[in-house]
Amino acid sequence: MFLHLGGDVVVLKKDIIAILDARTKNSAITREFIEIARDEGFIQPISNQEKEKSFVITSKEIYVSPISCTTLKKRSDNMMENSEDES
Repeated sequence: MFLHLGGDVVVLKKDIIAILDARTKNSAITREFIEIARDEGFIQPISNQEKEKSFVITSKEIYVSPISCTTLKKRSDNMMENSEDES
């Protein structure tokens, strides 16, 4: 299954490692992690910096999404319910 992260970006759910609220970058360790990832070229912005609401960490890249963690979780849960209904 795929998860829509905003814009034209979708990722495989199995590739998602974590979804973090953008406010977590206030933490020193998270800020350092994001800065290193940005320097290494792993950050893929989906929207401009003023609209960032979450970081979606995948096995290949980190996406900066304009969609909140809560909404992404709801989308993910709805996809799980729909796939179970189809079984």
